[in-house]
Amino acid sequence: MPKPPLKDIKQVWIDFKKSKAEKLRNMLMENYLHLVRYNAERIHVKLPDEVELDDLMSAGIFGLMDAINAFDLSRGVKFETYCAPRIRGAILDELRSMDWVPRLVRSRAHKLDTAAKALEAELGRSPTNHEIANRLKVSMPEFEKMAKDASAVGVVSLSRKWFETDSNKDVREIDVLEDKRGADPVREIQRKDLKELMTKGLSRAERLIIILYYFEEMTMKEIGLTLDLSESRVSQMHSSILARLKAQMADRRKEFQQATAV
Repeated sequence: MPKPPLKDIKQVWIDFKKSKAEKLRNMLMENYLHLVRYNAERIHVKLPDEVELDDLMSAGIFGLMDAINAFDLSRGVKFETYCAPRIRGAILDELRSMDWVPRLVRSRAHKLDTAAKALEAELGRSPTNHEIANRLKVSMPEFEKMAKDASAVGVVSLSRKWFETDSNKDVREIDVLEDKRGADPVREIQRKDLKELMTKGLSRAERLIIILYYFEEMTMKEIGLTLDLSESRVSQMHSSILARLKAQMADRRKEFQQATAV
């Protein structure tokens, strides 16, 4: 669905700031959703593959919602300029919270690695767990916990040899990594067509629920927070939408069968 003309958006802003109506806020959310994707994609390309774009999108949507609520029309600033730092800030906050290895764990892992290397240099062989525990002056149960925590901080070298071949060039870690960022153009077209088919004929709020749930993979609770609705209300609307979509697909199937029978 094309975006409303600029003049209409200005009026939506004016009406929203007067009434704070949920319907108007949803219209603004949908109109500026592309800014969330733009900022999320720019940040995502600099991150490891373990970070999902959808997670960044979900965080950015909350930043967009906060920006819409706080935006002051009288300041004469373009909303696109105003909201960008808030969207990026929300995404960066999400990235910080995703760092699940605490600083203390990192510190202990560093101490364990330092002790193991020092003992290996002294002994001329790999030290045993008991020897490392004695060097660190910790009990074996505490050492085992440190070792377990340290395994969560490990880094794999992309140049590490994976296996040898008959040729001069060995296969290394980087050669066998799956490229998860490369988009399949056919799949992207099918995804776009499916989104248009699923959301055709729905209201703005209903379209947003479908897009956020199925294409941005947000939970019912997250969608409720975004749209200022209760989780049960979002679930109820979702069930109603699915029932209508099912009926529409059944009608289309009958039309197709009748057309092919002629």
